[in-house]
Amino acid sequence: MIVPQNRLLLWVALVVVPFALLAAIETAAATVALALIVGLLLMAALDALLAGRGLVGVGAMLPEVVRMSKDREAKFEVRLRNERQRACRLRVGLALPSEVESASEAMDVVLPKGSEWSRLLWTCVPRKRGSYALDAVYLEGASPLGFWAARKRVAAQAELRVYPNLLTERKNLAALFLNRGVFGTHAQRQIGRGREFEKLREYVPGDSYDEIHWKATARRGHPITKIFQIERTQEVYVVIDTSRLSAREPVSTSPTAGSVEVETRNSAPGTSTLERFVTAALVLGLAAEQQGDLFGLIAFADKVGRFVRAKNGKAHYGACRDALYTMQPQLVSPDFDELCTFIRLRLRRRALLVFLTSLDDPALAESFVRNAELLRHQHLVLVNMLQPRSAVPVFTNPNVATLDDLYEHLGGHLQWHRLRELEKVLQRRGVHFSLLSNERLSAELVSQYLNVKRRQLL
Repeated sequence: MIVPQNRLLLWVALVVVPFALLAAIETAAATVALALIVGLLLMAALDALLAGRGLVGVGAMLPEVVRMSKDREAKFEVRLRNERQRACRLRVGLALPSEVESASEAMDVVLPKGSEWSRLLWTCVPRKRGSYALDAVYLEGASPLGFWAARKRVAAQAELRVYPNLLTERKNLAALFLNRGVFGTHAQRQIGRGREFEKLREYVPGDSYDEIHWKATARRGHPITKIFQIERTQEVYVVIDTSRLSAREPVSTSPTAGSVEVETRNSAPGTSTLERFVTAALVLGLAAEQQGDLFGLIAFADKVGRFVRAKNGKAHYGACRDALYTMQPQLVSPDFDELCTFIRLRLRRRALLVFLTSLDDPALAESFVRNAELLRHQHLVLVNMLQPRSAVPVFTNPNVATLDDLYEHLGGHLQWHRLRELEKVLQRRGVHFSLLSNERLSAELVSQYLNVKRRQLL
């Protein structure tokens, strides 16, 4: 495909238009004017025939997979092949998806003489988590006289994987990831002596009678003591709700005068609750990896959609990230009965289950309580949900100007009261329930996990 360039339009304006007018006015100059016009047209036609030769032997390649983080600048490599190894100037373009922003749609490059392969770094900023495909690279080269530009589409497959941005969350939890001590910058005291058997040793005066291994004592003829250690390979599962409840936009809290927190929308428009759940789950996975525990994932809506069994290691964390980065809210209600059946059949070992869901619907809350009663006998269950927009105690916000505002705040107070009642119901069943703020979600989850480790609740 060839397209005219500005140079051709300029020559047409300088030659064809004036001499055509001259031929119309002066009959004697018609022959010369016609000759000049025909000459220019012949040159343009010949240049058009030769325009495609500049892209002969020129190709492009894209990396198979490009990994990026949401809202962070990323660069990936576009490799250009010049089989004839002649110096040429090209214009390279990529049809990036609308979710991936780039400063320019095309870039001008010069392929050097004597080099078959050249490298071009393309800079972009992804704005939405997910997987996107690139299927072509578009090349444009100028004709010998510059009247035309030849364009060529080169097939090239690339997958753009946009992962959640964990940089801000990790900055908030920097002490944990500094790898100093057991639980961050300073080692924290463990409560208890541990439950995992380590070894036997000779009895030392002062050892408790319940620490004596009576069978070994009988075999050896003298007291033998059991030594226990803190469990290091416990299983931690984050259970993420991907139903219609996770499609809602979370709210942020900002302090105002009088130390009253006023709810406002999240600073990033379009961010869903599921987006925050995914980010918090991956941060908790990093924390579990740091502590040497096994980390797994369960994503559910009306059925269990994704399940990653608890393991550890960088490869496993990559598998968890790949399982989450394309997840989107589904327009269905969560089925806690189906989820409970799945967990009881697939998770035989006692584990820490961290639920990320919303229980402001009374019917769904009742279903969850019924199933939590079955899960708590085998697993340690923690339930977390983001603070709803209006679920705050009455008189929290002094900005009440109309009667409608008053009724709205009374409704929010009733919702907040129901959630507190739900917390008490779950607490009586040994299930911890928390209402968390949007900004503190990841930090609170890690704090809960570390508290479980410190107190050896598993």
